[in-house]
Amino acid sequence: MEMPNDSIEKIHAEVISCKSCDLCKNRTNAVPGDGDSKASIMFIGEAPGRNEDEKGKPFVGMAGKILDETLAKVGLIRSRVYITNVVKCRPPGNRVPTDDERQVCKDYLEREISIVSPKIICILGRTAYQSLLGGNSILGNRGKFIQKDNRLYFLTVHPAALIYNNKLRKILELDMETLAREYRRLELT
Repeated sequence: MEMPNDSIEKIHAEVISCKSCDLCKNRTNAVPGDGDSKASIMFIGEAPGRNEDEKGKPFVGMAGKILDETLAKVGLIRSRVYITNVVKCRPPGNRVPTDDERQVCKDYLEREISIVSPKIICILGRTAYQSLLGGNSILGNRGKFIQKDNRLYFLTVHPAALIYNNKLRKILELDMETLAREYRRLELT
């Protein structure tokens, strides 16, 4: 929940110094969200990977490159969106974050959503889908918009999935075209 005098900068400072779970013991850097704090679209992934842990920024490794290329292809500009993760520190070996780890970071994420107040929240992958909406099958629900708690969510595959299964590239591109179309429609209203 957004609190008076809360800001993205305040959340960033708290994330960087957070020691609320064991993930802080092995991190190089915590990884707060990044981008336009007044963005109309917010992307939420699972957790930082190795490159993100090294640089302290979300989506700067191979998955980030795939996301950037896909955004550019559909006419969206990375600097005009906000990108974050459910969990703000890299889990060892890039494993899926535990429920406890997700719970510890939940307040940061809720505050980011509240402050940015995007028109569309794009959920990237199963872990984010499960964490935010309680869903399970991202492939069974990708490409769909879901309205919940006065927020509009859009579901798609995580760009990292393309590293292991390039057949998902077309799916991600089609989904991003759908997202970009809806974003433009909402911007006109």
